[in-house]
Amino acid sequence: MTILSNISKNLILIGGGGHCQSCIDVIEQEGKYKIWGILDERHKIGQKVLDYEIIGDDNDILGFCKKGCSFLITVGQIQSAAVRKRIYLHLKKFEAKMATVVSPLAYLSSYATLSEGTIVMHRALINAGANIGVNCILNTGCLIEHNARIGDHSHISTLAIVNGDSTIGNETFIGSNGIISNQIAIGNQVIIGAGSTVVTSTGNGETWVGVPAKKNNR
Repeated sequence: MTILSNISKNLILIGGGGHCQSCIDVIEQEGKYKIWGILDERHKIGQKVLDYEIIGDDNDILGFCKKGCSFLITVGQIQSAAVRKRIYLHLKKFEAKMATVVSPLAYLSSYATLSEGTIVMHRALINAGANIGVNCILNTGCLIEHNARIGDHSHISTLAIVNGDSTIGNETFIGSNGIISNQIAIGNQVIIGAGSTVVTSTGNGETWVGVPAKKNNR
């Protein structure tokens, strides 16, 4: 496998919600990083997420960069990737080191490529030739088949399936149990509804729902 990541063992998480809790469990199970703390809104400083304290907000990023920490964006992504993308671009202004996290309960082919800032959750399966962009969420139990490509800042949700030779654009959301058929091209900033089966390619900025999925105006 090829994992593209510039890492330090000391890790700062950005975002202290429910997705952060799931990420913490994966990080602990992988055992590659030591979580120093979490950045969130300033009024939450001192609160804890599981066993980890919220120690600052976005204004503290530069300081932790200077200390050599790595970062993982643990804000969730329901439909829109705007917040996760904004944080990622902000981090890159400071040349921040981005962690890449893979659950030991996931399967990542030695012939797959995984880019920085991406997390692979428990029971996900990433097959040979798959190429995953930056700052993605490959959520619990999802399947990325051979030679599929996942664009930057995209979220493949729980138990979703992206079949072989398909392409998912940037900032796209595939809902839980969604199925993308073979050799399908999904555009940028697309939403695929939970449980939908997509058998035809989409444009950009569209919402598709149903079995088979049809374009839905939004």
